[in-house]
Amino acid sequence: MIPSIEWKNSKVYMIDQTLLPFELKFLEFEDFREVATSIKVMNIRGAPAIGVAAAMGIALATIEYKDLPKQKFLEKMGEAANIIKSTRPTASNLFWAVERVWKIISTYPDDPSNLSDLVIEEVKLMAQEDINVNKSIGKNGAALLSDGDTVLTHCNAGSLATVQYGTALAPIRAAIEEGKKVNVIADETRPRLQGARLTAYELQYDKIPVKVISDTSSGLLMYLGKIDKVIVGTDRVTSDAVFNKIGTYLVALAAKENNIPLYVAAPTSTLSLSEVAHDVTIEQRDPSEVSKILGKLQIVPDGVECLNYAFDITPFKLITAIITEDGVYEPKKLLEKYK
Repeated sequence: MIPSIEWKNSKVYMIDQTLLPFELKFLEFEDFREVATSIKVMNIRGAPAIGVAAAMGIALATIEYKDLPKQKFLEKMGEAANIIKSTRPTASNLFWAVERVWKIISTYPDDPSNLSDLVIEEVKLMAQEDINVNKSIGKNGAALLSDGDTVLTHCNAGSLATVQYGTALAPIRAAIEEGKKVNVIADETRPRLQGARLTAYELQYDKIPVKVISDTSSGLLMYLGKIDKVIVGTDRVTSDAVFNKIGTYLVALAAKENNIPLYVAAPTSTLSLSEVAHDVTIEQRDPSEVSKILGKLQIVPDGVECLNYAFDITPFKLITAIITEDGVYEPKKLLEKYK
C-alpha cells in the first residue's frame, strides 16, 4: 500500500479514507486547523496515523507562527496543540505525538524562526519510525501464525491505519512474505464500516485473500471452526484493558468461549500503563453515524435516539497476548516489561 500520510514541500498529504473504497483521493493541507478537522471527521484514522497527523499539524503551526516573538509564539503554539488534542479523546498516540513535538518546541532556546526545520525533521522521523515499528510487529506476530490459518480482524488496523504496513495486519503481511498461506476474515465494523471499506480494500489491493462478514457472524464462524486466530489493533492500552473499535469486546468473548487465541497488535506508543480503564474517556460520536449508512441512507425512524460509542474496553483476561515491536507478551509480562 502507498503511505496513508506524507510530508512534502511544507504540506501534509493524506488519503481521504472517507471516500474509500470507491475513490482514492489525496487531501493537501497547509493549515494545522484543517489537519485537526481531518482527524476529527476521520479523513485519517487509526491510532498510529492519527499520531503522525497530529505531529504534522503541529509542524504546520510552527511555520504559521514562526515570525512571532517567542512568548507569543509559545502561546499560539499552545492553542494549536490544544485544538489538535481535542479532536479524538481516546487515541493514546495523538497525545504521545503532540507531547513529543511539544518537548522540542518548549525547550528550544533560540528564536522561533529557526525552529520549524527541527520540528519538520522530527515529524519525518516519526513517520519513518512508524513504518519500522509496524514491520517489527509484523515479524514478531508472524511467528504466531501457521501455514493455512484463517485470521479474523475487527475494524481496520492495516496500512491505512498507520503511515504504512499496519499493526494488526502486519503479522499477516509478514507471514505471507515468509511464504505462509493466510486468509483473512474482516468484520464489517459498524457503524463506519472500516472493515468492509478499508480492510477489504487494502488487502484486495495487495492480493491477500479476504472475506467480509457482518459483525454478528464472527461468533458463529468461531463455533463452526472456521477461524483459527483473532488479531486486532488498539488505540490505547491501560494497565488492565485494551481500547479498540466498538465490537472488539464481543469478539473477545466469543474467542474465549471457543478457545481461539486473540492477539492485540500494539506499538509501544499506544501504551498508557499508568492508567486503568476507568481513567479513559471513551469517545462518543455523532448519533447519525448509527442512524444512517455512511451518512446517506437513514435506517432508524425519526425521533429514535441512537448511542454511538466509538471504542470498546476489552479486559486483559480475554487477551492471549499483546504484540509490540519488541516482542510478544502475555498481559502480565507486558506490565512487567513496560510499567
